[in-house]
Amino acid sequence: MVEIPYKIVLASASPRRKELLTGLGLDFSVRILDNIDESSPSLLQGEDISLFIANKKADAYLETLAEDELLITADTIVYLDGEVLGKPSTSQDATDMLTKLSGKWHQVITGVALCTKAKRHSFAVTTQVKFADLTKDEIEHYVNHFSPLDKAGAYGIQEWIGYIGVEQIKGSYFNVVGLPVQRLYSELKQFTAKE
Repeated sequence: MVEIPYKIVLASASPRRKELLTGLGLDFSVRILDNIDESSPSLLQGEDISLFIANKKADAYLETLAEDELLITADTIVYLDGEVLGKPSTSQDATDMLTKLSGKWHQVITGVALCTKAKRHSFAVTTQVKFADLTKDEIEHYVNHFSPLDKAGAYGIQEWIGYIGVEQIKGSYFNVVGLPVQRLYSELKQFTAKE
């Protein structure tokens, strides 16, 4: 078990990120700021998008940090054929996203920024996910009975749609849930090793 010489602050309202970080056995608090701009320049692609937004979130929280605190910010995107599928705004939007993902490979990319008052380090993790062909009824069942509106790409791999729809996965499962915890643990060890 790594000893972190800081009070860890998770800057996320996501219950999944909180649960995953808890699973690492680290003590942390949650800090949430409202109305953070999560847009990115249109020229960015893939990992650069999630890294940009994770660092943008870190910038927003920086002035709230104490000297003895280490901030973790993250941003997860679903990336299909060069298009970012963010959080859907309506049930129809969620249905459209899942229809696009049906039968195809896509990438789930999480950018993470580790930040103290003195330094910052960021990294990104990409997982390849392949959906089976989903029927219209399966998509409608998921949209009507689960909560796709708070999830990038309109799905949670840990929910029913993941059980019946995800055929293959290459890379970190936990990254698809919302936080690449194995890589995060490794990066935290390196980030604080010379303290």
